Amino acid sequence: METGLRIHQPEKCFEGYTLYAPSVPKFAPSDEPEGVICLVDMCGQLVHRWPVHNALQSFCRLLPNGNLLYPTNDRSDLASAGIREVDPKGNVVWFYPCRVDHDFQILANGNLLIHAITERAWPGLAPGMTRHSYMVEITRDQELVWEWRGEEHLEDLRRLLPESSWHHVMERAHGKFAFDWAHNNTLQIIPPNQTYEKELEAGGAVRFKPGNIVFSYRSNDVIGVIDRESGAIVWAWGPGVIDGQHKPHMLPNGRILIYDNGTLRGHSRVIEVDPLTETIEWEYAADPKASFFSPYISGAQRLPNGNTLICEGSKSRLFEVTLDGEIVWDFVNPHVTPDCRGAVYRCLRYSPDEVTGLLARIG
Repeated sequence: METGLRIHQPEKCFEGYTLYAPSVPKFAPSDEPEGVICLVDMCGQLVHRWPVHNALQSFCRLLPNGNLLYPTNDRSDLASAGIREVDPKGNVVWFYPCRVDHDFQILANGNLLIHAITERAWPGLAPGMTRHSYMVEITRDQELVWEWRGEEHLEDLRRLLPESSWHHVMERAHGKFAFDWAHNNTLQIIPPNQTYEKELEAGGAVRFKPGNIVFSYRSNDVIGVIDRESGAIVWAWGPGVIDGQHKPHMLPNGRILIYDNGTLRGHSRVIEVDPLTETIEWEYAADPKASFFSPYISGAQRLPNGNTLICEGSKSRLFEVTLDGEIVWDFVNPHVTPDCRGAVYRCLRYSPDEVTGLLARIG
């Protein structure tokens, strides 16, 4: 596959800077042996790169001051696992130790919401050790202010899912996915949205309240919503429709954008789902369908101009499409290798205003 910038139609794009982290990248010469996080402009030119420690298949966030938050998640080096904040030169200025996994969010109050994992025996679910998801909110002073554990809410899923979907969950939990029975890969704080407004008008259950949390159990094809106050799972959906999904997140229009990997299907798509009707209202798929496929990792971001930035992770391809499905920006990480080293877990597009802090510091 041709690497670097392949398509750029400036008049149709949301102009900005794209942040991504190749996994186990190979630079020549290799002066960052442990990893690197890259920021590129719309021409595909490298604007800045951070040498980082153990950022394998990492998801990162740029801060207004130009610093970077990223998870260190090399499971072979648990002593270094956690969230790091680094300056533009890669110097660590803050660290929170935990077994961070897949995702974290910066909250409006400055706290961090972190998804992490632990392993322990769970008699009745699977033999031996099993991996469990949990979420914590911590202050920058590392005070724990909220915690949620997924295994405590299986009955919520049983209550919410149709019998066939619950059977699918249990089949996966007792089968080849027993060790990693949930494999949550997402957490998102729900923003103000139109679906919540519709629920208020209807006077019934309020599930999509701003501040609640979206999650994604990849092992059993389930996405759902956690009520932040009670901790209960209040909405769940997915088996039979999505397959090995990543990064579901609610948009201001009240729909949920999902990268549907299609791991067993053999082709990927990006869909926008109305959670009230549970119908697909928008979809991007390639023609032929199999030409767009990442069986693992990946994600999508709805941009302010209505376009969607898509990360086809296993191919290290980042591209922007219009609502009509036209590709208006297409970039392939030039540091990918045939065995998928250099694959990209996710990417984020930042507006020029959001990058001024970094640009001022790097000159």
